[in-house]
Amino acid sequence: MDAIKSVVEKVAPGLVDTATPPSEAQVTGLRAKYDAAGQSQVFTFWDSLSGSEKAALYTQLSEIDPERVNRIATETLNPAPAAEGDDKVEPLPAAQTASTIDASESQLQEWRTKGFELIGEGKVAVLLMAGGQGTRLGSSDPKGCFDIGLPSHKSLFQLQAERIRRVEVLAAKQAGKAAGEVVVPWYVMTSGPTRGPTEAFFEKNNYFGLKKENVIVFEQGVLPCLTNDAKIILESKGKVAVAPDGNGGLYRGMITSPVLSDLEKRGIEHVHAYCVDNCLVRVADPTFIGFSVAKNADIATKVVRKRAPEEPVGLIVLKGGKPGVVEYSEIDEALTKEVEEMGEEKGLLRYRAANIVNHYYHIRFLSKIPVWCDNLPHHIARKKIPYVDLESGETVKPSKPNGIKLEQFVFDVFPFISLDNFACLEVKREDEFSPLKNARGTGEDDPDTSKKDIMAQGRKWVEAAGAVVEGESKEESGVEVSPLVSYDGEGLEGFVKGKTLRAPVKIEADE
Repeated sequence: MDAIKSVVEKVAPGLVDTATPPSEAQVTGLRAKYDAAGQSQVFTFWDSLSGSEKAALYTQLSEIDPERVNRIATETLNPAPAAEGDDKVEPLPAAQTASTIDASESQLQEWRTKGFELIGEGKVAVLLMAGGQGTRLGSSDPKGCFDIGLPSHKSLFQLQAERIRRVEVLAAKQAGKAAGEVVVPWYVMTSGPTRGPTEAFFEKNNYFGLKKENVIVFEQGVLPCLTNDAKIILESKGKVAVAPDGNGGLYRGMITSPVLSDLEKRGIEHVHAYCVDNCLVRVADPTFIGFSVAKNADIATKVVRKRAPEEPVGLIVLKGGKPGVVEYSEIDEALTKEVEEMGEEKGLLRYRAANIVNHYYHIRFLSKIPVWCDNLPHHIARKKIPYVDLESGETVKPSKPNGIKLEQFVFDVFPFISLDNFACLEVKREDEFSPLKNARGTGEDDPDTSKKDIMAQGRKWVEAAGAVVEGESKEESGVEVSPLVSYDGEGLEGFVKGKTLRAPVKIEADE
């Protein structure tokens, strides 16, 4: 815990009450800190600010370590050259991988049973990355609040909460426990703009049937936006421009909030982490957890098969002999076209393990976050960042990128672990991955495709359970199956066997 407190202090030293104007001595001390770091421009308009504005700016500046910002900027803008062989890309060795597409039914059942056993013992938690807003979807709400147009009009948050409830029921049944005895805590990482609306949405919807104490909302960090020569940008005369620190900010967020200590207090050993925008995600997936444990993994990741060489997705690979991710723009085009030449995989792309940001962590790795957190690299995103002109005091909205945002990626921890403790599970795309990225009508990764994929999955499930589905058109022939009824197709016979369903239709637990 001392290590955790140390990191917290480094991230947010000297927090003060924004309602209390700082003393002259406090301001002098803070000025000296920024002067020494070459970032004195943040005090340019200090004398023109009101008392409350000074208090707010003092608080914000106190939460920033300018020397740390300088160090991150220097390392990111001037990266050390890669050592010979560090950028060599290879597929993961077969010993670290498996596929639900090719695995035997007995193997899948073994993993699933083990996963449910651990869930039933209260050793599994879920970590949701939900910091994004639905801006591209035409909404300012958190993306998890979005209604993709299902017959039930359930939001992404509700679908995922109900999958947790179903997993708890199935695990309790396997363990011979009563309903309610099994708990899968849900840790929801938000950003500054989405935290309040997310908490309000959960409150309004009574946590979708989960207990409030088992839904823990926390916030990822922020970093100052910088000019191209690494100077901290003022958004207004009394406010620094900041941006969320990327999905890799979840690691620091886990120690600057009570999340890591809460995991340890609850006796959690296995954590499933994923992004909010995947409507098909199998939350707390027992098969994935059982697979990860069988592989003795500190970290494991799910992937789907890359559709074609030109599909713009990151790939799980070996980089310089270590597990990692290579972005589409980084991999040699010739490698993307290589195919397997022997065995059962003959004809498949050799580099096909598409990253879907769906990961497993063992607590023995997460407990060491304070040790390696500061070593996680940052990446540059060049953006249009509104700023206040330091000479005129006027706000400027640039028409082209004028600065940089610093962010971390969740997968940048992969190289920190031994290959022996890393594993990769391939799953069917149509079963588990349908991201929501674009506005309706785009035709790819939009609300319509998300809805279509859920409805198609439901139809497949009910037909396998003995139902006949009729619909006027292919587009309207789907079935929405409530996660409270079935997690991944199980238990539907009692609802639909021998019945004819007129699509589109929804199947709810109370129907």
